[in-house]
Amino acid sequence: MPATLEVESTLTDRYQTTVPETVRRALGLGKRDKIHYTIRSDGEVVLTRAEVSEGDDPVLGQFLGFLARDIAIHPERLQAVDAGLVQRLQSLVGDVEVDFDTPLSADDE
Repeated sequence: MPATLEVESTLTDRYQTTVPETVRRALGLGKRDKIHYTIRSDGEVVLTRAEVSEGDDPVLGQFLGFLARDIAIHPERLQAVDAGLVQRLQSLVGDVEVDFDTPLSADDE
């Protein structure tokens, strides 16, 4: 029978915890990864790495993570968008309505 490794973490006042390094390594977890919990009838909880769904874009997720970290480290780099650029963009799109929840298809080309 393989050896069992046991680790603990502490809940904060807001019911949050840090996933211990040994668990992160065992599951191959990185920043912004999702965790899946399976709660069994005997009260046992199994923690696994959540599978990436088809709609998730790992490259986009990494890019957004990069932006979030950069903004947090260098907030002084943020700049307001020029009003002239906003007007130019609005003139280009006019009254076009876009439903961001509609899936793209090859037929729309």
